[in-house]
Amino acid sequence: MFGSALSILPFVGPRAGEPQTPSPVVLTQEQVEELGRELDAIRDRVMADLGAEDREYIYRIIKAQRGFEVAGRGLMYLGFLPPFWLAAVGALSISKILDNMEIGHNVMHGQYDWMREPELNSREFEWDNVCPADQWRHSHNYMHHTYTNILGRDRDIGYGILRMDEGQKWNPYYLGNPVWAALLMVFFEWGVMMHDLEAENVVQGKRKWHDVKPLLQGWWRKAGRQVLKDYVLFPALTGPLFVSTLLGNASANLVRNVWAYSIIFCGHFPTGVQTFTEDETADETRGEWYVRQMLGSANITGGQLFHIMSGNLSHQIEHHLFPDMPAHRYPQIAPEVEALCERYNLPYNKGGFFSQIGSVWGKIFKLALPPGFTGPTPAPGVIVARRSEIAA
Repeated sequence: MFGSALSILPFVGPRAGEPQTPSPVVLTQEQVEELGRELDAIRDRVMADLGAEDREYIYRIIKAQRGFEVAGRGLMYLGFLPPFWLAAVGALSISKILDNMEIGHNVMHGQYDWMREPELNSREFEWDNVCPADQWRHSHNYMHHTYTNILGRDRDIGYGILRMDEGQKWNPYYLGNPVWAALLMVFFEWGVMMHDLEAENVVQGKRKWHDVKPLLQGWWRKAGRQVLKDYVLFPALTGPLFVSTLLGNASANLVRNVWAYSIIFCGHFPTGVQTFTEDETADETRGEWYVRQMLGSANITGGQLFHIMSGNLSHQIEHHLFPDMPAHRYPQIAPEVEALCERYNLPYNKGGFFSQIGSVWGKIFKLALPPGFTGPTPAPGVIVARRSEIAA
């Protein structure tokens, strides 16, 4: 790990009858910084190439998202017929997924600020979600992407309610890990909204309620509008189909929540993803920051439609490396990033959706148990030798 060393161990298979022992790979400081320069070159090349293709892409996605929303709202007027109700829920689900993932998440990262379009300005954009955009930009863009997978700094490790790493001290509360995870999945947009609250710190007295008053005011404004829109206004517009429309809107929100949770957890918590300590990441260089992003992320394989519906967060490794690069460019550079990982003996964690989500849920159940029931923690792996250590 960083600080004095960076650790991951790619596993070298033993001969028949031999015990399984990890074989460390050592990266010199020069190799790490050279890797950083190569990644910088990829970023510079793509960012210099942004133009009409990227502009047309995002406007096509916006047009599709709006089309699905209009179709879903219209079909709700025929919601007394089950096939039309299901079609309405499907259209609204797609609309909300596109709005939150391929549009909202990526726009708020500043991926389209270069266009100088007010509706795509990262500071002004609001999404179809109960979480205020300004709070998301702080908890996600700043806290998560700056301190990716650093225990005690990145609150996305467990979202304040889950045990997702052996480094989190176990207590009996975590026996409910699978239950808390399922509830977070179902109510994901509300969990995201409450992320900046740091509820566990409020409960423990480490954070005072008056410190979070601005957050609560933001929730009231944003969540209030969302609830009014989905559960009062649009259902009322369908008159006698009020209940049918309300249930349809709730179902679309549920589909979006389950999908977003699954994609995000697949990119952060499957087997093989690494975590770090604050000491290990002190005084990081640019190259070391890049390596941490690569070790702390995972990709999901799939086709073009799958990538679009995931907001291209199926390329989580590339997203953590280049969060302000238009996400539809990630599939183009992924082979280069994977080749760099192979050349520098770094793992490139990727797998199918069901493989990745299966390993995530396996970890959720495993980490619910006390450490004595789960076996030893796997040894860390790649060692980055610092110049001072080499001199010694």
